[in-house]
Amino acid sequence: MPQIILAIGDAAEVLDTFYPFFRIREAGFAVLVAAPQVRRYHLVLHERPEGWDITEERPGYTMQADIAFKDVDPRKFEGLVITGGRAPEYLRYDADLIRLTRAMHEAQKPIASVCHGIEILAAADIIRGLEVTTVAKCRYDCEFSGGRYVDREVVVSGHIVTARTWHDNSAWMREFLHLLNRQAEAKRGFQTE
Repeated sequence: MPQIILAIGDAAEVLDTFYPFFRIREAGFAVLVAAPQVRRYHLVLHERPEGWDITEERPGYTMQADIAFKDVDPRKFEGLVITGGRAPEYLRYDADLIRLTRAMHEAQKPIASVCHGIEILAAADIIRGLEVTTVAKCRYDCEFSGGRYVDREVVVSGHIVTARTWHDNSAWMREFLHLLNRQAEAKRGFQTE
């Protein structure tokens, strides 16, 4: 069964994390949860209450990591999902996650990023010259890294699929799974030739 890496950390957003976790599994792929260490991580709920200018953060569910970033061999995985929430703000300093992200990019494997996940793509320097989207408050992370920010629910730039927030999860995962399935079909065609 083809495997996908889901990158998380403490303060990853619940819906940014669980929606792709279950949706990708439903589509027939295995999902391995990767994080800085193998342990249980605390996820959060992000919503902007009426009258607030910023997001309110509340505790959510927890999720167990299966593997540490340092132990991930990118050659064994077909794609990478980077969750949102506040986790990417800290995860972008993890050299092993940046190595993994760059390796997946260089191999042209599908990469999905939502919300603050753009901070990891920016730190890995893989969005330069690409059109991407993210939550509006991360627009500068995109632009300072050479990306072209657009305000759309989902943007596909080659093998990179970006979305704004968990409100865009359906469109985000639809496009990511389309890339994964197209890649799988190409591999099957190559193997039969």
